[in-house]
Amino acid sequence: MDLLEGSVKSVVYHNPENGYTVIRLDGGETVVGKAQAVWEGENISASGEWVSDKVHGRQFKAETLTCVAPKSVKGIEKYLASGLIKGLGPKLAKAIVDKFGEDTLTVLSSQSQKLLLIPKIGRAKVARIRESWRENEAMRENMIFGQTYGISITKMTKIVKRYGADALNVVKSDPYRLCDDIWGIGFLTADRIALNVGIPKDSILRARAVMDYALAREAEEGGHCWTFENDLLLRANELTGIPVEILGKALELELEEGRLVAEPGNEGEARKIYQRAIWWAEKEVAKRVKAIIATPAVRRRVDRAKAADWWQEKSGIRLANKQLEALETSLGAKFSIITGGPGVGKTTIIKALVDIFRARREHVVLAAPTGRAAKRMTEAVGMEAKTIHRLLKFNPGTNKFTYNDENRYPADVFIFDETSMVDIRLAADLLTALPDEAIVVFVGDTDQLPSVGAGNVLGDLIASGNVPSTRLEVIFRQDASGLIVRNAHHVNSGENLEFSGGDSDFYFVRTDDPEVCVNRIIDLMVDRIPRKFKLDPFEDVQILTPMRKNSLGADNLNFRIQEVLQRRLNGGSAKGIKRGSVTFYVGDRVMQLRNNYDKDVFNGDVGFVRDVDEETRSLVVLFDGRPVTYGAADLDELVLAYAVTIHKSQGSEYPACIVVLHKQHYVMLERNLLYTAITRGKKLVMLLGVPYAVDRAIKTNTVRERRTGLVSRLQG
Repeated sequence: MDLLEGSVKSVVYHNPENGYTVIRLDGGETVVGKAQAVWEGENISASGEWVSDKVHGRQFKAETLTCVAPKSVKGIEKYLASGLIKGLGPKLAKAIVDKFGEDTLTVLSSQSQKLLLIPKIGRAKVARIRESWRENEAMRENMIFGQTYGISITKMTKIVKRYGADALNVVKSDPYRLCDDIWGIGFLTADRIALNVGIPKDSILRARAVMDYALAREAEEGGHCWTFENDLLLRANELTGIPVEILGKALELELEEGRLVAEPGNEGEARKIYQRAIWWAEKEVAKRVKAIIATPAVRRRVDRAKAADWWQEKSGIRLANKQLEALETSLGAKFSIITGGPGVGKTTIIKALVDIFRARREHVVLAAPTGRAAKRMTEAVGMEAKTIHRLLKFNPGTNKFTYNDENRYPADVFIFDETSMVDIRLAADLLTALPDEAIVVFVGDTDQLPSVGAGNVLGDLIASGNVPSTRLEVIFRQDASGLIVRNAHHVNSGENLEFSGGDSDFYFVRTDDPEVCVNRIIDLMVDRIPRKFKLDPFEDVQILTPMRKNSLGADNLNFRIQEVLQRRLNGGSAKGIKRGSVTFYVGDRVMQLRNNYDKDVFNGDVGFVRDVDEETRSLVVLFDGRPVTYGAADLDELVLAYAVTIHKSQGSEYPACIVVLHKQHYVMLERNLLYTAITRGKKLVMLLGVPYAVDRAIKTNTVRERRTGLVSRLQG
C-alpha cells in the first residue's frame, strides 16, 4: 500500500452525506477517498494505491484519508479563507494570520477574545466566528472518534445528524440509544461500540439494552408478542454472558420505567414479558374490535338476501351457498372475516360488497398491506385500493399517522385484503383510525405464512369466536383447470403435487447439484421463460427461495442473475454504486427494506434503478413510475430483488415464479412456506430442486404457535 502526504490546494468535490471526496494537492496530485470534512490549506495523509481512471486520468485512491490542520502561516491563511468559518473571507483571514501568525489556530480555539484586536471586528463578529469554529471542531472530532472506534463514515454521519453537537456524549455514555434512534444500527453494532468505548461487559446499561434486543429477536424470529420471563433471562445470558442476577435487576428497572410490561402467567408459569409498544397494540386491537362490533352503523341495515339477489342478477354470476353465506355475513355484521385459498372466490365477494355498498351511496375504502397487493386489488375489483400506510397518511412532522384515534378516517365501509400479513402493531394503527360506526371486512388466507412482524392477528380474530368469519374452500376460479391453483390446494391438504405431460402452468425440474441448479435458474429466468411465455425477465419473472444465505439463497442468486442480466441490458458498462458486497446498476430490480415515510416508500416495495450518479453515490429508483432519490446514507435500505425470500413475497403476485426448494433449505421446509410460494404465481410456477425437499415441505405441517394474548383479550 502506498503513502501520500501533502497540502490541499483545492477541494474538487465533497459529499457531506457519505464523505466521498476529490481533492487536489499543491504538488498536482489528485486524491479520491472519504473524509467527512476537508478544507483548502489542510495537510492530508493518505494510504492507498495509484490508479488510472479512463476519464480523470492518474489518481490516488485512498483507503484511509486523514486531514490535519495546517502548521505553516501560508497554509493557515488558505485554510481560513476557504470557507471554513462562516463570515470569514480572504481579507479578514489575511488580517488575522498577519496578526497572530502560527498561533492563529490556538487563538481561534481558546483565545477568541484576542480577535477584538483586529480592526473592524466587533463582539458580535467574534461570537459568530467562535460558534462556527466550534461547530467545525466538533464535526472533525466526531469523525475522528468514529474512525477510532470502527464506526463507518456513513453511520457516524447519521449519528451526528441525529444528535448534533451532543453526538459524542451519546455514543460514549449510552451507545444503546442508537438502536432506537437510528435505523441500520442494531444491538450488535451498538454493543460493539459500547465495548470499544469502555462500557463494562456486565454493566447494568448493557443488561437493560439486551432485554429489549432479546424480546425483539423473539418477535422477529418467532412472531411472538411476549415471552416468559425465565426464557428471556436465559436468552439474554446466552447473547451477552451477563450473569442472570444482573439481568434480573435490569429487567426490573425496565419494568419500573415502563419500557417493558409484565403480565401474570397461568398457574405455575413465569410472568409474560412484553415490549410496551406490542403490549399496547394488542390491547388496542382488542378494544377497537369490540368498539366497532358494539356500535351500530349510521345507515339503515341492509336486506342481505335482497342485496345478494340484486347483485347476482346485475353481475350475471350465481354464487354458491358458501359464497352467499360470506356475502350475507359481511353485509350484516359490523366486523367480519372472509378467508380461503386461491381460486375460491374471495375477490368475487369483495366485488359484490363494493357494488352493493356503493349502490347504497356508502363511502367504501379498499386497502392492503403492500403496494403490489393494493395494485392487484385495484385491478381485480375495478376500484382504487391503497396501501394501509398511504391510507393512514404518515406525518413526519408529528411522527404519527394523520388518521388516528383523534382523527378517524371519514368513510362508511372498509375492506382490507391480504390481512394475514398484518402484524399487531399495524393492526393497532389501522383500527384506531377507523370510526366506531364503520363496517369492516378483513379478507385473507390463514394458510399462508403469518405476518413477518409480531402477532397472529387474522388467526386470533377468527379463533376468538367474536368476529363472524366464513371460510371458502370450493375452487371457483375459471382457470381452475390449471395446475397452480390445484397444486396449491394439494399442498394445503398434504397431498402430492400433480403434473401434466404437455404444456402446463406448473412444472417441476429436478436438480440435485446446487451449482447446476443456479445455472438452470439463470437459464430459465433469462432465456427459456421469456422466450416461451413472452415475458420480460426484469419485470415479470420472480425467483422465490426460502432464505437469504447459501448458494441457493437470495443473496447469491441476485448476484449471479444481476451479472447476466446487466450484460444483456447494458453490455456490462452500466454506471453503478457499490455498497458493501452489492453494486446497484441502472436497470436493477430492487426492494425497500424499511418503512421510510419521508420518501413515501415502504418495506417490501419493489422498484427499478433509473439513474446512478457515481460521484455523489446517489441513485434514483422508480416505484410504480414515481422517482425516489437515495443518497449514499440511504443505500442500506435497498437490496437486489431478482430473487427474494418467500416471506418477502407475501402479498405479491407475479406473472411467473421460479421457486427453489433444496436440501440446503432443510430447516425451513414447511407446508405453509411452499403453499405461499405457489400461490404467488399467476401464469407460471416453475419448481426447482429435489423431490425430498418438496416432500418434506408438504409433510411438515408444524403449526408454530405464536405467543400472543389477543384471543383472551377479545374474549375478556
